[in-house]
Amino acid sequence: MQNAKKKIAVFFTGGTISMKKSQSGGVDLQASNPLASSTEKSMDDFLKANNVELIQELVFGEPIPSSQMTEQLMFTLRRAILEKVHSEKVDGVVITHGTDTLEETAFFLDLTVDHSIPIAITGAMRSSDALGADGVYNYQCAIKTAICDEAKGMGTLLVFNGEIHAAGDVTKTHATDLATFKSPDFGAIGAITEKGVVFRRKLNPRKVFNIQGMGKKVILIKAFAGIDTTFFDALEALEEKQAGENKPPAIDGLVIEAFGAGNLPAKLVGCLKKLEERKIPMVLATRCLSGSVQEVYDYAGGGKSLKRELKSLIFSNGLSGVKSRLKLAVLLEGVASPEELEGVWV
Repeated sequence: MQNAKKKIAVFFTGGTISMKKSQSGGVDLQASNPLASSTEKSMDDFLKANNVELIQELVFGEPIPSSQMTEQLMFTLRRAILEKVHSEKVDGVVITHGTDTLEETAFFLDLTVDHSIPIAITGAMRSSDALGADGVYNYQCAIKTAICDEAKGMGTLLVFNGEIHAAGDVTKTHATDLATFKSPDFGAIGAITEKGVVFRRKLNPRKVFNIQGMGKKVILIKAFAGIDTTFFDALEALEEKQAGENKPPAIDGLVIEAFGAGNLPAKLVGCLKKLEERKIPMVLATRCLSGSVQEVYDYAGGGKSLKRELKSLIFSNGLSGVKSRLKLAVLLEGVASPEELEGVWV
């Protein structure tokens, strides 16, 4: 006797996976998603072979390139997922998304969707009509992941090029390569093989935060050789203008991608102290592809010195700059006060 069909909710958001070449020769969005129809024989055969029923939704009303993704749209997607999970009693979720900000949406959902069902997010590096298009393969791999019982409780998983990655680990490493998504520090957690979905390791329990919206302005800046105080001077002037007009602060938080293990030029320390006095939460990440900031260097501007002089400075604990920015924005949505942030962060 065949098992009951697995019901999978599919949310199409846009991206290259939903694009074709236009008459000009460029790749552009289409009025209808090339993956939205499951009537093609190959897809029908796949669904029958895997005993899957799809419930499909174009979540934003129209497809968008992921370069236009915002935290507010991520929150809309989160809400749509939770509504569908509770109303349709689905067994898993698949999301198709552009690759530019795919890792950020994956991480946001991992932080904010408090449910044990598998969530698999994927995309494509080649448009649906390109030679060697990867969209259908990635889509089918995501569906296989979403119906896998072993994926329950693992949060949001990024599925791409036959690999499964944890949302907190993965990043886009190449502008155009099909194998662009990698987890530099820990590697993929699983793979989709001819025999099915195989997980190589388990994930640590994750913290999930229930939020009511996304409205905090958290800025990310990157250290570079010769960086000076220009940004901070402009920010200070803007903050003073906002205060003089009885307006909210210009920013609610700041993330800095520092050099190496968490080092900055000494000339920036005074600027950061002024931000701390204004009670602006700050997170220090590394601009390196791998590794994390640590209390190592004790010269002026070194990571150890910064941690000593800036009592409220949070070390990112291995998160990249873009993910640290999202996490700080989530935590500032009433999850934690500035004084509590570091304790909640870990």
